[in-house]
Amino acid sequence: MTGAILIKENKGDKMDPLLDFSNSVGLITGAGTGFGRALAIALNKRGAKLIMTDINKLALEDSLKALDTPENARIIEADVALETSANDSVNLALESFGKLDFAVNNAGVAHEQASIHEMTADIYDRQFDVNVKGVGFGMKYQSLAMLKQKQGHILNVSSLAGLGGAPKGGAYSAAKHAVIGLTRTAAVEYARYGVRVNAICPFFSPTNIMNIEGLASEEDKQKLGMGSPMKRISTIDEIVNVMVLLLSPANTYMNGQSIAVDGGVTAW
Repeated sequence: MTGAILIKENKGDKMDPLLDFSNSVGLITGAGTGFGRALAIALNKRGAKLIMTDINKLALEDSLKALDTPENARIIEADVALETSANDSVNLALESFGKLDFAVNNAGVAHEQASIHEMTADIYDRQFDVNVKGVGFGMKYQSLAMLKQKQGHILNVSSLAGLGGAPKGGAYSAAKHAVIGLTRTAAVEYARYGVRVNAICPFFSPTNIMNIEGLASEEDKQKLGMGSPMKRISTIDEIVNVMVLLLSPANTYMNGQSIAVDGGVTAW
């Protein structure tokens, strides 16, 4: 696939330590589809033991079946908007594998396109329940486990909409800005204790979050892609490959960063 990271898999070949997750335990929210599923597959292939969560149990089961070594993963149905879900997910990691080296707060939702004067309380509530509280609660329990270990890395999935305006997506943009605020704050609070926190900010990518009017069709995606200097939106793999690199066990000094993966949009 476009942008795929190539790794030798011949017998006797030693995996590049930059991409060797064989001693790592991670947690991925929203692992039933999109970035979450693709990231779980990529990390499992590289040796990571995983806790995979999603609100959609059937999708989560499909993701588990897609892994090279499903015995190295556990799944748990979870609504990230509920604090108990975050606690349960971390506890499952500790009970199953004894530690938590990294966590990816990936679960998120979009809303139908609407201008600011059309926003409702329900839209704001849904955005902040899932996209903000979901990340905040996740970080709460993930960081508690990592602080006890004196090491860990949390990667939050924000958006390019978290770095700038998003016409017709104001509540989503506000929530994704909040994710960056949480990321930067936690990065400063926990760095001295060996726990780092970063965020990734993708441009449009063909995940389920784009399944709303005005974004879903191929024509819509082509029009959106014209907003990038590369004149296209990304593939899922192109975003996930960057996530793998950010999570690399060798990436040990990056902290408090919000990395745009946008084909050059922010270069303008």
